[in-house]
Formats: sequence, C-alpha cells, structure tokens
Amino acid sequence: MKKIIMLSYSKESFQSLPKIPRLNLINSCTGYKSANLIATKTIEGISNVAVFSSVTHLGSDPALVGFILRPTTVPRNTYKNIKDLGFFTVNHITENMIVDAHHSSANYDETISEFNQTNLEEEYYDGISISFVKNSPVQILCKYLNEYEIKENGTIHIIASIEHLFIKENLIQNDHWLRLDLENVATINGLDGYCVPKLVDRFEYARQNIPTKSML
Repeated sequence: MKKIIMLSYSKESFQSLPKIPRLNLINSCTGYKSANLIATKTIEGISNVAVFSSVTHLGSDPALVGFILRPTTVPRNTYKNIKDLGFFTVNHITENMIVDAHHSSANYDETISEFNQTNLEEEYYDGISISFVKNSPVQILCKYLNEYEIKENGTIHIIASIEHLFIKENLIQNDHWLRLDLENVATINGLDGYCVPKLVDRFEYARQNIPTKSML
C-alpha cells in the first residue's frame, strides 16, 4: 500500500508563498462552496450579474441568507446597486453555465451589463423589477436588511431576507428538500475550480444511541 504523505504548512510557510499560490491554497483549503450568480440593477436600469461563492443560509424562520463582499476600497457594482435599490437575486449555477458565470467576474464598468458580455440571459417575473438568470433551476429574490463590517480584513457581510423563490419542479422532493444534483448544480473549489457534486446518501435526523438510517 502506498504511503499517504501529508504536507505541512505552518502559518509562516504559507504566508511566504508567492501571492497566487497562497491565494489558491487558502481559498481552496476550506472545501467546496456554493456557486451563485447575484443579479442587481442600477438606478438607471442596467442589470449587473456577478459570480459569488460565499452565499450561505443564515436561518429558516425568518428565512435569511448572507454573503461576503470584498472591501469597498474600489468600486463594487453589486454593493452599490443593492444599497441603491434594496433588492437582488441569487441564482444557482449549473454545469452548462459555468464558463459564462466565471466570465461575469471580469471587471466591467457599471454601465456595461454582464448579460450583454456573456450568454447569460435575464428573466423577469410579474411584479419584480430585478432580473433573475434564465435557466437557473433555483432563483431567489432577496431584500437587503443589514450589513456588518468584518474588521479583521475589511470585508462586508450582507444580510438579506428571502422574499420569493422560483424552483424547477423536478428538484422538489416530497418533504420539500431540494435535490440539486438532478439539475447538475455546480459548486466552487477555491477561486476558479467548478465542480458538479452528485448525491451519495441522505440520512434521517441523528439521535443518540440509534443507528444512522438512510432515507434513500
């Protein structure tokens, strides 16, 4: 049997790495992250869409989500649009969207819509002025509630409520759990690695001294 080798990186050793290897190491060591496109709109009506890997569930009642914005020492179009209009949408990325989704991270001016620079398309629903991303199997309308500065690195944690959900019917299981692998929903590994996970198993609620039981 081949010997397993674990490489050791002390804080001093990984901080001494060149910038790009250090970024790759630290961004990927925490594991897979969500892959979402956040769509916003300027006051002038120009749609903006950008890929984010930091959208997280914060609570179910009330239904809250959060995501991290990098420091606003340079213009952040997503942040400005959310503060101006108060709403944004979160859209799951599927396998066939990843090339265009990644391109949305390019530093376009706020007057240029990433929808016009990629094959991503806008989708609208009655009564909602912010666009969603067409063909995304899970689309979430969010309302800005609050923000918290993370003083240690200057990033901003945006807190938002879930106002409306649009979900592709085949994902919704009998108990309303969403089986995302049926639509090849992607995840992000590090800064630029896109993966498509598959369901391995699903388990009942874990209780002391009772064997874990599969729900599949």
